Amino acid sequence: MSTLSNAPAPEPRDPRADALAATIHADEEAPGRWPARGSVPLTVLVPAKSEASNIVECLRRLRWAEQVAVVDSGSKDDTVALTQAMGCEVYWFDFPNHSPDGWPKKRNWALETLPLRHEWVLFMDADEHMTPELAAEIADVLAGRRKPARGGSGDGWWINRKLIFMGRWIEHCGYYPSWNLRLFKHALGRFERMTTQGDTGSGDMEVHEHVTLATGPAGYLENDFLHYAYADIASWVEKHNRYSSWEAHVAREGHADGLGASPFGNGIERKRWIKQMSRQVPARPTLRFMYHYVLRGGFRDGYPGWVLCRLLGMYEFLSVAKEQELRTRAEDR
Repeated sequence: MSTLSNAPAPEPRDPRADALAATIHADEEAPGRWPARGSVPLTVLVPAKSEASNIVECLRRLRWAEQVAVVDSGSKDDTVALTQAMGCEVYWFDFPNHSPDGWPKKRNWALETLPLRHEWVLFMDADEHMTPELAAEIADVLAGRRKPARGGSGDGWWINRKLIFMGRWIEHCGYYPSWNLRLFKHALGRFERMTTQGDTGSGDMEVHEHVTLATGPAGYLENDFLHYAYADIASWVEKHNRYSSWEAHVAREGHADGLGASPFGNGIERKRWIKQMSRQVPARPTLRFMYHYVLRGGFRDGYPGWVLCRLLGMYEFLSVAKEQELRTRAEDR
């Protein structure tokens, strides 16, 4: 439990929240067998910005947690009012003022600042859906009723994620399994810092940073959650244009702290080692497409797999070009 005396208060209730609650049927349960409402001593943090199209169904599947808080970055739509209509707290994160040096970003700021009521915290994005099976597993693990086979230190848990793209689960392309350390004791975990550059043009939230635990390796839960990441291809392009700016800064600076790159580390460290080794290889964008589409079986995901792999090649090209742009600017100074 957080004991911060200067923790911020939730945002005042939006006057539209009550009317919206009736419109969205806020009291309805999500399909499936869930733990009882508010029965699990857990704080769920949901970073958001202009997520009105996603936030209701995300929160509807989190009612079993005793505390659910949305960390908002100045949404321009009804995200705040809809969150409050669903009975959840909203906290405002003002990146320029709360983090004038560009750090911490949203997730670490929430861990360090908000009045967290429980020892355990779970991070979910607004475009992600909890499943009843995973919710029940989390409830059992926190209560000591279940001990997954791969238990780790017992202070944090990796959770697998299924990407839903163009209406289909992307089972191949290198996108599954996709492990994310999302459930951990908040006093022991922080998101790593990958670059010391304050403003990378990638936004106010950690992009591909992962949680590092102070007490050793995390364990692995058995059930998955669902990731409805991109409403359309345009949203994929917009997000990855920002992400490629972050990639370029990381490529120039290396890893500021946190997880490194190693052929003998965990899955994340091995991926980073492969990426690091591939930086000098010619035709990287084409090779990345071939890697995901051929070697990782993207062709087995049909047309959505083809589109995603082509987009990943484009993303690699943007990262390469922006890294070269940074290098040229540095040489011209």
